Amino acid sequence: MTRAARHHIPLLALLVLLAGALTGLTTARPAHAAVSTSITLDGTRPGLVFDGVGAISGGGGNSRLLVDYPEPQRSRLLDYLFKPGYGASLQILKIEVGGDTNSTDGAEASHEHIRGAVDCDQGYEWWLAAQAKARNPDIKLYGLAWGAPGWIGGGNFWSQDMVGYLMAWLGCAKQHNLNIDYLGGWNERGWNAGWYQNLKSTLAAGGYGSIKVVAADSGWDVADAMAADPGFKNAVDIVGTHYPCGYMTAFTSCPSTSTAQGLGKPLWASENGSEDADGGAPAVARAINRDYIDGRMTSYINWPVIAALYPNLHYNTAGMSVAPQPWSGHYSLGKTTWVTAHTTQFTKPGWRYIDSGSGFLGGNRANGSYVTLKSTNGSDYSTVIETMDATAAQTATFTVTGGLSTGQVHVWSTNVNSSSPGDHFVHAADVTPSGGRYSLTLQPGTVYTVTTTTGQGKGTATSPPAAPMALPYSDDFETAATTTSPKYFADMNGAFQRVACGGGRSGSCVRQMAPTTPIRWTNESYSAPYTIMGDGSWGNYTVSADAMLEQPGSVEVLGRVNLQATNNNGLNAYHFRVSDTGAWSIVKSDTSWHFTTLAGGTTSALGLNRWHRLSLKLQDTTLTAAVDGVTVGSATDASYTSGQAGLGVTGYQTDQFDDFALTPGSAPQQHIGPVRSGLAGKCLDDNAGSTANGTRVQLWDCNGGSAQVWWWGNGMLRLGASDGKCVDVTGQGTSNGTLVELWDCNGGTNQLWTPQPDGSLKGVQSGRCLDVPGSNTTNGTQLAIWDCNGGSNQKWTLP
Repeated sequence: MTRAARHHIPLLALLVLLAGALTGLTTARPAHAAVSTSITLDGTRPGLVFDGVGAISGGGGNSRLLVDYPEPQRSRLLDYLFKPGYGASLQILKIEVGGDTNSTDGAEASHEHIRGAVDCDQGYEWWLAAQAKARNPDIKLYGLAWGAPGWIGGGNFWSQDMVGYLMAWLGCAKQHNLNIDYLGGWNERGWNAGWYQNLKSTLAAGGYGSIKVVAADSGWDVADAMAADPGFKNAVDIVGTHYPCGYMTAFTSCPSTSTAQGLGKPLWASENGSEDADGGAPAVARAINRDYIDGRMTSYINWPVIAALYPNLHYNTAGMSVAPQPWSGHYSLGKTTWVTAHTTQFTKPGWRYIDSGSGFLGGNRANGSYVTLKSTNGSDYSTVIETMDATAAQTATFTVTGGLSTGQVHVWSTNVNSSSPGDHFVHAADVTPSGGRYSLTLQPGTVYTVTTTTGQGKGTATSPPAAPMALPYSDDFETAATTTSPKYFADMNGAFQRVACGGGRSGSCVRQMAPTTPIRWTNESYSAPYTIMGDGSWGNYTVSADAMLEQPGSVEVLGRVNLQATNNNGLNAYHFRVSDTGAWSIVKSDTSWHFTTLAGGTTSALGLNRWHRLSLKLQDTTLTAAVDGVTVGSATDASYTSGQAGLGVTGYQTDQFDDFALTPGSAPQQHIGPVRSGLAGKCLDDNAGSTANGTRVQLWDCNGGSAQVWWWGNGMLRLGASDGKCVDVTGQGTSNGTLVELWDCNGGTNQLWTPQPDGSLKGVQSGRCLDVPGSNTTNGTQLAIWDCNGGSNQKWTLP
C-alpha cells in the first residue's frame, strides 16, 4: 500500500476499495478506476465572504395561504422554513414590496394605495418576516418591488415618488420592529442609474445608511453599466442577478462575467429556483455550490420560499414545501428543504469560502461539486458535496491544515434519488481524521455535509391528510383573519381588504382598495382586480355575495374557477357581472383571456352606494344568475365542470362585498365514458390502453374497453379518470396535421379543448379542431388538429 493508504480509512470506503479489488481478480477486463479526489482544506487561504442562502416570499402570492393555516400546522411549516436546526434554516428572507398588481401567482397589497395614505398593516409579508425573525433573530431581510400603485410618478416607476414609497415602506418595517438589511429596485425590469444614486443618498439622509442596495435583480449587464459609471457603481453595494444557471434548467453551470467580478462587490444569485419542491432538488443542490465555483456568487436565493398557493396556479409546487390546503392543514415537505439545509444548518453568513476546498470532483463537473466554508472562529469548517450527476461511487480524501480543526467530523447525507423521508438529512457517520486526513466514499445522487460543527437537527412534525373543503361555506367578514385579507381569499390583481362597511351598512365588509391601474409587472391582456378562494374539486354549487358599487362600473361573482395561465394571462372561469346601470351578463373566460358572453340582459339599476345580492348557480351545464333573489337569466355551457369561487371588479374601482356564501348543489353528472366520433361506430381510443407519454391517440371501433374510457372536465380529456393522462397536441404544435398523443397533464393550452356548438373540439392553443385525418375510418388512425370545418370527422360526443 502507498503511504496515503496506510492512514485511517472509514469502513465504508474500505469496503468499496476491497470490492473493487475482488472484481479485478475475477474478470479478464479491468474495471475503470473509481474517481478519487484529493481536497486540501487550508484555513490560511480563505476565499470570499459567504452572505447566506435564502428564499423569496413575493413575486407573488406564493406565501398567501400560509397565514391562514391552522395551528399547529402553521407553526410547523414556519419552523421547517426558519427555525435553526430543524429544516431549511433559511438565512435570508426576501419579501415583496407590494404594489396591488399581479407579480406571478397573485398580487401583493400595497402599503400606500393612495398618495399619503400609508397603512402598515396591509398584506402578510410583515407577518411572515416577524415569524422568521422570531425563529432566527439573525435572518437577513431583503425588500424588492415587482410593481407599484398607479399614482407613483404618473406611471413612471423610476421616479422620486418611488423612492419616497420605499422610504414609507421602511417606516412600516420599523413599526413592525423589523430592520431591513437589503433593498432592490424593480424586479427584472432593468435599472435607472440616477434613480439608484437618488435612492442611496435618500437612505443615508433618512437614517437608513446601513441598508445595502442591490442592483438590478435582472441580468449581468448591469455590471457593465456600473463599470462605465462610477456614480452608479458607488450607489450599489451588491450585484444581484437572476437565474445565472439558466431558467428552469438542471443548473449545471452557473457563470458570472469578468466585468462583474472585477467590480469588487459581492455577486449574488438574487433569484434562482422556480423548481418543483421535490423534482427540483438536484438543480438546487448543484446551484448552491456552483454559483460560487463558477461565478464567485456568495448568496443563493430561491424563488419561492413555499408553495402556499392554490393548485390551479402555475407555480403551485415550487419552493421548499407545498401547502395548498389551509382548511385541512395538509402540507408536504420538499426535498429542496433538505438539500438547502445541507448548507444553511452548517454555516452562517460571515463565514468564508476556502477556495482550495471548492471545486469539481475529479476535476469534472459531471462527477459533482464541493465547497468548503470556514467559520469566523478560525477553526470550524463545513464542506458541502453534491453528486447529482455521478453514475458510480467515488472517493474523496481530505487534508486539513492551516489552523482548521483536525478533530472529529460529522457526516450528514441526503439521498436525493430516494422518495423516503428516512433517507433525507441523515446523520450518517462520524469520522476521526488521522494525521489531519480522512477519506469518504460518495454515492451518486447524494448531498453530503462534512462538518466540525454540532447543533443540527431534523424536524419530526407530520402533516394531517388532505381533505376537500366542505360546503356549505360562508363568511360575513365580521371575524378578522390573521391579516387584513379575508380568510382563504387570494388576490390575483388589486387588493381586497377587510374594512368598515359603506353604504349605510354596519360591521365589516371587503373592499377592493386599489383606485387606479397599477404600474404592472405582468402584461396580461385583462388586468382587472379579482380574488379567488376554495377547493378546485367543487362542481355544482351556488356562489353569492352582497355587492355595493362606489363608482360606475361592474362587479362580479366567479364560479368554477380552475386553470390560470402563467402570470395571470388567462383564467378558465364563469363570471356573473352586473353594472350600476343594471346591465348583466354570464361570461366565460379562458386561459387566453378570451371572453364569451353566454347570456345577458338588463335588470333594475343597481345604482351607487346601495347593497344588492348577486348569485350564480352552477348545476351541471346550466348556469343561472340572480339579483336580489330574482333570476335574471341562464345559460348552458359544458366547458368547465368544477373549480373555485371568487369576487371581482371589472376595473380599478373601490367597490365592496359582504356576506359571501357557497351552497352545494345536487350531485353532479358523471362526465366519464366513451367519446364518440361523428364517423359512425368509431370512438376516441388510446393505443393499447398504454399510459406511456407519447402513446398514439387514435380512432377505433367503439368497444367499451378501458382504452376508450375518458374523463371530461375543465377543458381536458383524461384517460380513465380525473387523475389520468391528457389528450395532448404533440410538441405544442399549431399547424394543420400536428398529431395528438397522450401525455402527463400539465395545464398547457395544448391540452385544453373548447366544445363548439357544432360538436367539434377546438384546441385552445392552436384554434384548430380535433380531427380524424382525411375522414379515414381505419382502426388506429392517429388523430391530429386541423382547421375547423364542421365535418363529421371533427364532431365528438363527450361523455
